Amino acid sequence: MQSASSLTLTVMPTLARNTSLFAFFNKTQFPLCGQSRYSHRSRLHYPILISFKSVINKKNSFSSNKRIHLSTLALSATVPTNESSTSTTTSLSNKSRKKAHRESPENLLRFNLDMCSKRGDLVEALRLYDDARSKGISLSQHHYNVLLYLCSSSHSSSVDGGENDERNLNLGLRRGFEIFQQMGIDRVAPNEATFTSAARLAAAMEDPEMAFELVKKMTSYDIPPKLRSYEPALFGFCKKGEADKAYEVDAHMVASGVSAEEPELAALLQLSLDAERGDKVYEMLHRLRATVRQVSESTTVVVESWFKSNASAEVGEENWDVGKVKEGIVQGGGGWHGQGWLGKGKWAVVRTRMDEEGTCHSCGERLVSIDIDPLETENFASSLSNLACQREAMADFNSFQEWLLQHGPFDAVIDGANVGLINQRNFSFLQLNSVVNRVRQMSPSKRLPLIVLHSRRVKGGPAQNPNNKKLLENWRKSGALYATPYGSNDDWYWLYAAVSCKCLLITNDEMRDHLFQLLGTSFFPRWKEKHQVRLTVSRKGLNLHMPPPYSIVIQESERGNWHVPTVTGDDIETPKPWLCITRAHSVTSSPKQKPSANIMGERTR
Repeated sequence: MQSASSLTLTVMPTLARNTSLFAFFNKTQFPLCGQSRYSHRSRLHYPILISFKSVINKKNSFSSNKRIHLSTLALSATVPTNESSTSTTTSLSNKSRKKAHRESPENLLRFNLDMCSKRGDLVEALRLYDDARSKGISLSQHHYNVLLYLCSSSHSSSVDGGENDERNLNLGLRRGFEIFQQMGIDRVAPNEATFTSAARLAAAMEDPEMAFELVKKMTSYDIPPKLRSYEPALFGFCKKGEADKAYEVDAHMVASGVSAEEPELAALLQLSLDAERGDKVYEMLHRLRATVRQVSESTTVVVESWFKSNASAEVGEENWDVGKVKEGIVQGGGGWHGQGWLGKGKWAVVRTRMDEEGTCHSCGERLVSIDIDPLETENFASSLSNLACQREAMADFNSFQEWLLQHGPFDAVIDGANVGLINQRNFSFLQLNSVVNRVRQMSPSKRLPLIVLHSRRVKGGPAQNPNNKKLLENWRKSGALYATPYGSNDDWYWLYAAVSCKCLLITNDEMRDHLFQLLGTSFFPRWKEKHQVRLTVSRKGLNLHMPPPYSIVIQESERGNWHVPTVTGDDIETPKPWLCITRAHSVTSSPKQKPSANIMGERTR
């Protein structure tokens, strides 16, 4: 086997569909693992060297320094022992087995490949691979996946365009499919990561067709594709301007239950713009509205480009059905109608801001607060409860739910740990109590909000102060304090309480970590926008920032105008920039109308 350093580096041509490699891919069968979602792991036999000074018996004789397998030794060789040394021998045997496992060639190879992956060292990884092959070391799924990942990553990491980058790119492409082929020959079961790396290799060779075929092949192995599995094919077709094939990949994603995110939708939006497909531009804008809500600067530029194009001026209905438009707005909960482009003619695109009530500074149109279906809230609370019971001690969380039924509902829930630490080095009960009193004064019922604190906050540290002890006791007696048990994550508790009570949530937690990503639903950001109260601290004291009276999401009005919010930092007090998009002849001012709202609960329809 040639080493990585001795290979002749050549630029790889586009992988044609009729190449021998593609034929191999279609003919070679990996060991099928469709009946189980668990990865196939073959039993490994770790060779060790053992010397024997004497023959144990005639049937089981071993010559000195004979190489044998540990598993064979365990079955065929017995060592005379006495009862008093049994435990000692067992202990030594366990240690020996663990050491043999750690120092086995397979495990050492795994460790070294993982280090190469961490450093991004493709050349060294290929040297280790070639060395392992020459020595007959068995490679597992993990070994192959690390190698394929490094080979496929050589394309994305070659950003400087230097000679070394070009060499690594060519090397990764050259060896990547060879390794993928060898994995099939060795009958090592693939998984999602295997196919995704192979798809990236195909895309790097400018063959998105094969990248897509690889994704479709995953279904033969009962492997559900992920978003990253589709990206090589989707971005590859978008780059080549092959709109229909990109839409086909997108449709396959939707059918597989995989949701596109902003990068994928922005690429499809740009492709649709270039292809002058007004219907697809309209679709992508609504999908951005439903999933992304606020767009990045790069996506904003694409949106601007469409509305400034000649093609955008030519699409649209001049005599639309006003009744259908209004009906669409009601059915969608407000903020969009989904009836297609309204009107014709050039668009006026302006970067602007909204006032506190949601009135556009440019066109004078008033944004709306989009309704949340009560059934959606109930379903979300149920799924939240199920997730919490999976990750918390079920008895603990069930006890909290029972407690909440007895003491609730509340007008507001306070994330006590977060509020007590805002702009503080140490936890401040004084600051927490100040917020509690402010929220109580705003409450329609004038009752205390629910304060959720971890047990360690109510038993140690500042909680031992006599004044704080008295404060905690008053909250307990009022049924307004819940101490989450040791070992629990209090995030589950305060979020569930706020959702199930349909009330405000006072916290500066942006709720972006893995816990909230588990929720995996477009409902959560909509709920958060309408219920989260954030705080700032200044010399004047605490300021509570209530949810806006309008939805910060892409909005389409019944007159066909569009307003697109753009992503900025987390500064609460800085107004968010918007795109105001109207037909050039229809820029007018509209009277302001204030929507009715219940500031401590769900907004009225």
